[in-house]
Formats: sequence, structure tokens, C-alpha cells
Amino acid sequence: MLRLAHQLIDAEPRILDDPVAIALAGPEVIEAVRARADELQVPATRALRAHVLLRSRYAEDCLAEAYDRGVRQYVVLGAGGDTFAYRQPAWARDLRVIEVDHPASQQQKRERLAASEVVVPANVEFAAVDFETVSLAEGLVRAGFDLARPAFFSWLGVTMYLTEDAVDAVLAFVGALADDTEIVFTFAQRPTDDPRDEGRRQMAKQAAEVGEPWLSYFEPVDLTRKLEGFGFSTVSFLHPSDAERKYFAGRADALPAPRRATICRATV
Repeated sequence: MLRLAHQLIDAEPRILDDPVAIALAGPEVIEAVRARADELQVPATRALRAHVLLRSRYAEDCLAEAYDRGVRQYVVLGAGGDTFAYRQPAWARDLRVIEVDHPASQQQKRERLAASEVVVPANVEFAAVDFETVSLAEGLVRAGFDLARPAFFSWLGVTMYLTEDAVDAVLAFVGALADDTEIVFTFAQRPTDDPRDEGRRQMAKQAAEVGEPWLSYFEPVDLTRKLEGFGFSTVSFLHPSDAERKYFAGRADALPAPRRATICRATV
């Protein structure tokens, strides 16, 4: 919904150009977003929308760099409503794209794709993984993933909902893969009493109220140490100043750059 809103009510150029979000939404949802345009421009919602756009755009920019290095496997963990596979640029046609998600969530998405007449490209595979019964490695191999070759992973908007042990299990798996494997993922830093953190405190509260509490928080220093222990050779974070310069500077709609580093990039 936030990516859709960006297409409809924010200024060009788009931080993330996502026509598939429009196709999947349908006319009634599009009209509802247009009718709520004023609500969607309040500061907290603008900040959340900017974050959602930034994390996808940055991950896809990093994917393009990995592709230039020869990486040809792309895994979208917790794919949800991610639309890269259905608007992929021409250079990505020889990527193997694997979307990993819970079976029920993935089935719902596939039904929505079919209802919206969005074509699933030939290079896209679905790995329906219930982690209570199937390991990530098993689910990926079933979908054609080659454990011996490097891959690029994106994992956006997920880690805060998992226990630290569950996060560690995924990071350890990725860190043990072939050299040049890379992951870009988002994480939450614990909110402070600073009034500027009120938006994040409210987000965490609202998530808990609908049964999806935030369980894990990480600080960059601790996360760096953890990742290095799992076999990653380089770890970096998208800092607010870099995000501002690359994606937000000079925008007519003044969408805000993040105040904290919440996107990590790590390479084996």
C-alpha cells in the first residue's frame, strides 16, 4: 500500500518505480488511496513510506552490483508483496529469482497475481517454506537453488518480528554459502525516549496490537560482530547522510531520509 501510494501521490522521479503495485491493487484500492491522500502525508506516514521505498530501492541497487560481479541467484526472503520479479529490468532475465514465504502467504500472492493478470516470468520460482517443518536450505534446493554458487539475498521488514535465535539461524546459513554471496536486510534499533522516536514507538505498539510484536532489536556494532562471526567478510550500513545524498536530496515532495541506520549489507 505504501509503495502504491508513492506511485499515486508523491512527486517524480520515483524513489522506486513500481507499476506492478498499481496492477495488483486494482481500481477500488487506487481510489481509496487517492481519497486518503491527506492522511498519507502526515509526518509519521511519510517517514514510514520513505523507509519502505528506500529499503527496496537500495536492495535492488545492491542486487544490480552483485549481478555485475557475476551473481545469478536472487533469493527474496519473506517475499510478501515484493514486486521486483514482475517488473525486473532486461538485465535480470538470466537471474534465477526465488521468492521464499510461508505457504499461505505465498498462495494468496499467487492468486492475486493471477487475478490481476500479472505474468510470472520464466526465471521466477516459488519456495513455500513453513520453517516449522522445512529448513531454509531444503526449501531453496527444492526450488532449484545451487548451494555451491554465490547468491544475493534480500530480507526486508522481517527481522524485528523474529526471535534473535531465528535471525541468527538465517544469517548463519547465508554466511556459510559460497564466497561473494551477499545479503541486504533491515533491522530495528530499540526506540529511545527521544520525542523523535515517537513514530517508531507507535509502529512497534501497533504491530503488537495486531499480534505481530517486535521481538528483536540490534545495534550496528553488535550486528557487525555477529555477522563477522557467521563468516561475512564485509559489513556495512546505509547511513542517513548517504541515503539523503543518493535518494532524497532535492525531491519536490521532501520525503524524509531516515534518521538512523536500519539497513545492513553484508558479503561473504
